Amino acid sequence: MPPTLASLVQHSALKLTVRAGADRLGTPVRWAHASELADPVPYMDGGELLLVTATNLDADDPESMRRYVRRLAGAGVAGVGFAVGVNYDDVPAALVTAAEEAGLPLLEVPRRTPFLAISKAVSAAIAADQYRAVTAGFEAQRELTKAALAGDGPADLLARLAAHIDGWAALYDTSGAVLAAAPDWAARRAARLTPDVERLRDRPAPASVVVGGSEDRVELQSLGSGRRARGALAVGTGAALGTAERYAVHSAVALLTLTTARSRSLQGAEQRLGAAVLRMLLAGQPDHARAVAGDLYGGLLDAPFRLLIAETAAPAGSELLTETMEAAAARSGEALLLVPEGERVVVLAADGGSAVAACAAYAEAQDDRAPREGGAEDSDVVVGLSAPSGPIAVSAAYKQAEQALSVARRRGRALVEHEELATGSVLPLLADDAVRAFADGMLRALYEHDAKGRGDLVASLRAWLSRHGQWDAAAADLGVHRHTLRYRMRRVEEILGRSLDDPDVRMELWLALKTTEAATPAEK
Repeated sequence: MPPTLASLVQHSALKLTVRAGADRLGTPVRWAHASELADPVPYMDGGELLLVTATNLDADDPESMRRYVRRLAGAGVAGVGFAVGVNYDDVPAALVTAAEEAGLPLLEVPRRTPFLAISKAVSAAIAADQYRAVTAGFEAQRELTKAALAGDGPADLLARLAAHIDGWAALYDTSGAVLAAAPDWAARRAARLTPDVERLRDRPAPASVVVGGSEDRVELQSLGSGRRARGALAVGTGAALGTAERYAVHSAVALLTLTTARSRSLQGAEQRLGAAVLRMLLAGQPDHARAVAGDLYGGLLDAPFRLLIAETAAPAGSELLTETMEAAAARSGEALLLVPEGERVVVLAADGGSAVAACAAYAEAQDDRAPREGGAEDSDVVVGLSAPSGPIAVSAAYKQAEQALSVARRRGRALVEHEELATGSVLPLLADDAVRAFADGMLRALYEHDAKGRGDLVASLRAWLSRHGQWDAAAADLGVHRHTLRYRMRRVEEILGRSLDDPDVRMELWLALKTTEAATPAEK
């Protein structure tokens, strides 16, 4: 720690005597400065031991000394050293009284102690303190480097960092989730800072911010050196970091950044292996795919998995989604096969696992955040998710994901699962604009005919189709004679130029009618 007034008083060679402010000798001394100015305050930074002989002071005048001392105390001066035997044989009583009233430490400097000796003592103590800080910083760097090279993850590194700063430390992933914290109790404290980490993530790395509360002072440091941060480090302490603690934090940031970069390189190699496994699965070669997958992806292929395709026009959106899924998979120990394909990313993830859940949560948050008017092209990411699958059916799962992706894009949703398309009614699919346009074009002539009061062809067509072409049953539903109904169906064929004997025509007309029934009055 830096020198204090107490350490100077205890310095045997200086022979200093305390005349006032004995209860404040723990005040740190940043420098020792001699000045005979009547008002030296404009030249002070605070924290100095001011050395005076009172050459230009009326040191016997109580009011003058009160003004003088009050200004020194207000400027943050650590204390005053008064040399006796130069202009005054003893420390003036007015100065002692003023110092006691202001609570400013006052030291008596004997004639045989030159001011230069005090300055040298302060300088030597400051240099020794800085040397201790640098030495401690290098020691922290060695310990942290050893922990990083051990390959046991960030937990040991964070534990050693927390010990060096006498506080706590936490590591976050790109989504703002806490990956590790030390000591263990700090995880809950660190989790409350996720919004601050998210804001820091949006700034170019490296970046830092200080956040504080009633509990502690927290510094957040981004990790990474590229356009986007690859994580963040939080350190919490009871006070501002000293020199040694700052060395330790900077070393931890550098080591974690290098570890992150190494992880990204390893991740690239894993993606190339994953791409080979995916190609084999799509080619119908599950046995070869298993052999190549090895321990890295073998466990994923042994249980049901989902195939998802994420598409985006903005790379940042796809990166954030995949990083969110990677972080979720890492926390739960799941394997995740991720293959970039241009503007797309293809992912194999465990069915019911954390990665799929994280993807669904990301999509739900995206839908809640920005309701879209023009379809999914206005969104960050669009995802199609297959049904649960296995190695022998990856090709079918890929098609399912593509179909779901196409529907998600048309509906302006961030995510659609294949189960939504494969179960239940087909009627929800008729809400798409393209289907509505088809229905409107196919039935418009019939609606225009009925609008002129020349019959009820649309209702007759609907009744006839709903009764599968049974004339008597359909006529009874309409309350008309079957000959009237036959006449109306001939008119439908004439107006549309299509034969109702063609099953494809009947199917198209039925879907068109269902589409118009689902439309709002304004859309009709």
